[in-house]
Amino acid sequence: METFRNVLGLLSFFVIPVILVVIPLYGLLKRVPVYESFVEGGKEGFQVAVRIIPYLVAILFAVGMFRASGAMDFLVKVLDPVLRPLGFPGEVLPMVIVRPLTGSGSAGLVADMIRQYGEDSIFVKMAAVMFGSTETTFYVIAVYFGAIGIKKTRHAVAAGLTADIAAMIIAVWIVRLLFS
Repeated sequence: METFRNVLGLLSFFVIPVILVVIPLYGLLKRVPVYESFVEGGKEGFQVAVRIIPYLVAILFAVGMFRASGAMDFLVKVLDPVLRPLGFPGEVLPMVIVRPLTGSGSAGLVADMIRQYGEDSIFVKMAAVMFGSTETTFYVIAVYFGAIGIKKTRHAVAAGLTADIAAMIIAVWIVRLLFS
C-alpha cells in the first residue's frame, strides 16, 4: 500500500506541468495557432459566462434558502441513522446533499469541516475526495443546458446523480481503505 501511495504522489507532482507543456507542444506540432486559439476560447468563455449569470444566481439562491431554512439539518438527521450502519458517516452527509447543487457551496462546506474537524480528519478527507470526484449535476443542468436552450434533460439528471452517488460511496470506501 505504501508503494501505491508513493507512485500516486510522484504522478500527481508531474501531472499539471506535463499538461501545461504537452498540450501547447502538440498544438504547435499540428500547426495550430495556440495563443490565438487560447484567446478566442477566452472570448467565447466570457460570452458564455455572461449568458449563465441568471442561472447561477438562481441556483445559488436556492441553495442558500435550503441551508437557511433548516432543511439541510433535517435531512441529515433523517438520513444519518439509515446510512451510518452502512459505514457512511453522517458528518459528510451535508456534502452529499450540497455537492450536486453547487461547487462553491460544497467548497464552503469543506472549509467549514476543516474548521470543525481539522484538516487531517477522515471526514474532511472523505468530503475532499467527494468534492474532486463528483459533479455539480443540478448546477450543470441548470446553467449549461439553460445557456444553450435545452428544456428537456431526458436522462441527464438520473445519469448524473447515479454517477455522483457511486463516486460518493467509493470516496468513503477509498478514504477508509487508505487512511484508517
